[in-house]
Amino acid sequence: MGEPVDALALLFSGFKALQLAVFIAWCYLHGDGSLWSFDASVWPLAAGGALIAVGQMLNVSVFYRLGKVGVFYGNKFGYRVSWQNGFPFSFFKHPQYAGALLSIWGFFLVMRFPHADWYLLPALETMYYLVGGYFER
Repeated sequence: MGEPVDALALLFSGFKALQLAVFIAWCYLHGDGSLWSFDASVWPLAAGGALIAVGQMLNVSVFYRLGKVGVFYGNKFGYRVSWQNGFPFSFFKHPQYAGALLSIWGFFLVMRFPHADWYLLPALETMYYLVGGYFER
């Protein structure tokens, strides 16, 4: 698997693929036999699309600032990773978590709104990311 940072990057990709598979399965199993309900109004589509765009911009910004070594805990493996104060770290303590959560909420706004369950998985994911952010020091 290469260096520890490479192993973490590979695991990260696998976990993100699993997360996306769970989201798609939820939409399919709790939907009307299709992945996306076309009866949603324009505002959830626009709001969800905006949340996804901002979330992904935060994630790309984190990778831009820290690079692969910084994102995947290179400092814990002896790599020198300089402290960052610029955007997006000037706005968020954990901008990658914020970006992921914005993307998740946007995804479910687009895919499940106005179904009664649209907020359940994003709320659970929010709890997971808040706990993770709390314990990540």
